[in-house]
Amino acid sequence: MSQKTRIQLGCALVLAPLMAGLTACGGGAKPLAGEAYDAAGQLSFGTAGKRDGADVDPDTPLSITAKGSGSRITDVVATDGDGRTLTGELTADGRGWRSTTPLAAGAEYTVKVSTENGGGSPGRGVHTFRTRESDAQRLDVTFGPDAGTYGVGQPLTATLSKGVGDQAGRAVVEAALNVTSEPAVEGAWHWVDDKELHYRPQEYWPANATITVTSQLDGLAVGKNLRGGESKKLKLTTGDRVEAVADIGSHHMTVSVNGEEVKTLPITTGKEGFATRNGKKVILGREQYVRMTGTSIGIPAGSADSYDLPVYWAARLTWSGEYVHGAPWSVGSQGSANVSHGCTGLSTDNAQWFYELVKPGDIVEHVNGFGEDMAPFGNGFGDWNLSWDEWLAGSALQNTAADAPAGETGGTGEAGKTTKKKAGTGRGDADGGNGEPAEARLTPAV
Repeated sequence: MSQKTRIQLGCALVLAPLMAGLTACGGGAKPLAGEAYDAAGQLSFGTAGKRDGADVDPDTPLSITAKGSGSRITDVVATDGDGRTLTGELTADGRGWRSTTPLAAGAEYTVKVSTENGGGSPGRGVHTFRTRESDAQRLDVTFGPDAGTYGVGQPLTATLSKGVGDQAGRAVVEAALNVTSEPAVEGAWHWVDDKELHYRPQEYWPANATITVTSQLDGLAVGKNLRGGESKKLKLTTGDRVEAVADIGSHHMTVSVNGEEVKTLPITTGKEGFATRNGKKVILGREQYVRMTGTSIGIPAGSADSYDLPVYWAARLTWSGEYVHGAPWSVGSQGSANVSHGCTGLSTDNAQWFYELVKPGDIVEHVNGFGEDMAPFGNGFGDWNLSWDEWLAGSALQNTAADAPAGETGGTGEAGKTTKKKAGTGRGDADGGNGEPAEARLTPAV
């Protein structure tokens, strides 16, 4: 036998078993997996399977049972018309499934059930039903701020129509409030108190971003006799990243736009007894004219510190009355001494330049001062003065183990302590005020 003949024979002997195997697999043998059979008739959906099509009580759990002998349920996917998934658990023997979270009221559900019969063949059953409306109280949500363009430091707010104090209810609410941004950033909700949440990213928002806030709370069970209500979608944008760092010690403020320093301005801030707060503040609004009076912070009329002045080009930092504004009467001290009653004073020209540059949501940070720290909540937006870990500690989803008492979620990282302050309480020594965000009213601090 020649070498060529031996090679050809060897190849044939190797290929023959392979071809035989291919023939066997490609013949009439049963495939490993066939198409799923219709298992709808072998499933019971409890009260959700009524033949009369009546709406289902949302307070009754969804219960599914396999009726066929030897059949078992392998998977259940139940979603409503808003794409919300109903969670549940299989029984140990696979014969049943029961929802573990309440059904939403006034919702239409589609339930897809995967099964397996005694012979191992897969089945699929699909069932739809609707839940009836609930007589429970409604928890409405109002998002803020108003639609528009803001600075990169603008927190989002969610105001609830009723208080939610327990951790489980808060988790339901928080999970239903959705925030998306383009470009995408990491962020989280923080419970300020029972009725208010704030949302911010770990860092500032990107410049020129689009932010959308929606709620999927409608109909969801939040607590006893309390279900989510409707809410309006919010869409806003950010502009350029504008930041001002006011150095109280050096009496100068440096302004940056998109990371580039554009101007350094001489300033004056609060004098002894009226010290300006340290920390990051978000511009709340702009007022071309404000009347500021000493009596609004408890300074007796006619005393040495008394004042009643028209103030122009004012950018508001706190509800209690801190501003960055024009202060022509203190130009001689700007850049060298702190002589105000808590505000950051500029020359008229510099104040107008700053006023025309900034917008609500831009950041002003005071450093190297001798006053109190800016509170995270209650007197404007001091949200950025919390570290990211402190911020997450106020999230019911991020911090599920912390079942904090109602209103005790503004923390500083110290157990059981809250840093939340009520608007308008102020210190009485720097800017005081009545805490009402109103324009052209008697407002302190110059």
